Amino acid sequence: MAFKRRHNIDASFSMASMTDVIFLLLIFFMVTSTAVFPNAIKVMLPQSKNQVTNTAAARVTIDKDNRYYFAKGNKAPTEIAPEQLGDMLDALVAEEGEVFVSINADKSIEYGEVVRVLGIGAEKGVKMVLATQPVKK
Repeated sequence: MAFKRRHNIDASFSMASMTDVIFLLLIFFMVTSTAVFPNAIKVMLPQSKNQVTNTAAARVTIDKDNRYYFAKGNKAPTEIAPEQLGDMLDALVAEEGEVFVSINADKSIEYGEVVRVLGIGAEKGVKMVLATQPVKK
C-alpha cells in the first residue's frame, strides 16, 4: 500500500524581504558616509563671538601635528605637503574663479602657520575665512 503525502513542500525561497533590508542598509550607509568627511579630522577650533555663515569652495585643515589637509566642496580631505597648497589654490581659482577657502586650524597651532596659509591665499587671489567655534553660553 502506497502512502501519498497530503502536503506538498515548496522548496522555493523569496528574496523580496532580503532585498528590502539590503536597500535600506545601502541608503543608511550612503547618507552617513557623506556626513563623515567634514568632521573626519579632529581639530579643536578657537572660539569667537562673531560668526559668519559663508559657504567655502574648499577647506584647508591644519591638525595639531602640523599636517595639512585639503578638501574641495564636500569631498574627503586629502593630506598634502604645505608646498602643494599654492598649486591646489591655483587649480581651484582656474576652475571656479573667485572662491572662498575656509582655514580650519587647531587652536594649538602656532600663529605663524596660519599666517603662512593666509599669505599663500593672498598671493593666489583667494579669499580666506578662518573657521572658529561659537562661544558657549
